[in-house]
Amino acid sequence: MLSDNPEIFRGLTYPWTRSVDPKPGQPEEVAPGVYWARFPMPMSLDHINIWLLEDGDGWTVVDTCLAMDDSRRIWEQLFSGFMQGKPITRVICTHMHPDHVGLAGWLVERFGCELWMTREEFLMCRAMVSDTGQDVPEVAINFYHAAGYTEEQLQNYREKFGSFGKAISPLPSSFRRIVDRETLTIGNRYWQVIVGSGHSPEHACLYCPALKILISGDQVLPKITPNVSVFPTEPHGDPLSEWLSSCTRIRAILPDDLLVLPAHEAPFYGLHTRLTQIIESHQHDLAALYKFLDQPRRAVDCFPALFTRKLEGHNLGLATGETLAHLNCLKGRRQVTSSQDEQGVNWYLRLPDSAAFVD
Repeated sequence: MLSDNPEIFRGLTYPWTRSVDPKPGQPEEVAPGVYWARFPMPMSLDHINIWLLEDGDGWTVVDTCLAMDDSRRIWEQLFSGFMQGKPITRVICTHMHPDHVGLAGWLVERFGCELWMTREEFLMCRAMVSDTGQDVPEVAINFYHAAGYTEEQLQNYREKFGSFGKAISPLPSSFRRIVDRETLTIGNRYWQVIVGSGHSPEHACLYCPALKILISGDQVLPKITPNVSVFPTEPHGDPLSEWLSSCTRIRAILPDDLLVLPAHEAPFYGLHTRLTQIIESHQHDLAALYKFLDQPRRAVDCFPALFTRKLEGHNLGLATGETLAHLNCLKGRRQVTSSQDEQGVNWYLRLPDSAAFVD
């Protein structure tokens, strides 16, 4: 097991410090039968944590990394080395994003095992993968035009459309559905599925009462707040309300003394503190955006109320989706209204008779 060298930072306790960085292909034990493997990724979020759970004569794997040659090489090292030739008996993916599900199909085919996911994550992932190599639909162009994109930004979107599936190996044609509060047996211990929504449609966490562990995926991360976005497929969706409700619910039903094993960054204690921080951060952003809308503004005009960094490329898309999520949340609360001009651009305005926003 990793040496105990706790670090306390912003209300969270990191048993092995915030900077611990397991070497690829050399998993570290964080609890009996639970091992932490870190896979590098070629992006600003430069790693993902994979969890290997001893499961009788084999292994249960939680999340898989992107479908890249480097990732496959690390898995091959694990198969012949640390995993001692024991097979993977099931692959569990917390949610549909490529860094989590990217090599699920490859692992399932290699070991003849099942992919375990929630239904919405599996089906949405297959739907999005089907866009790979396709032309951008007109509704998507209209969506970003309505947000205030320039023609150059729209052209950049056209060129990058359909990239979602490029880092995902073909998914199997069937899967084993997992549902909220379902109990799984992994090894000789019970694990319970805890579902959240907002960052993705039906995100699954895994809670083991005996080990006092929560494998949190992207639902609870110690430093960054997962992106919560509105997309062209559901332009009137309110994922932020779903996200806030999920965080509140998880804080209520799970104990605070769990070791949280996140998909990114280091394991930590302080589940309730971190969930409260996430909730309060979004409430602060909602309040700031509400005050900012004292005159009509497009979605792209609202960036200064929510972001301080320069937004371009991939970050522009994330910021647009997140801004629209906050705007739709305020609309759902009857605090903001929107109207579309003759050019098809949406303008948002604080309702003059709405109650003052309370943090």
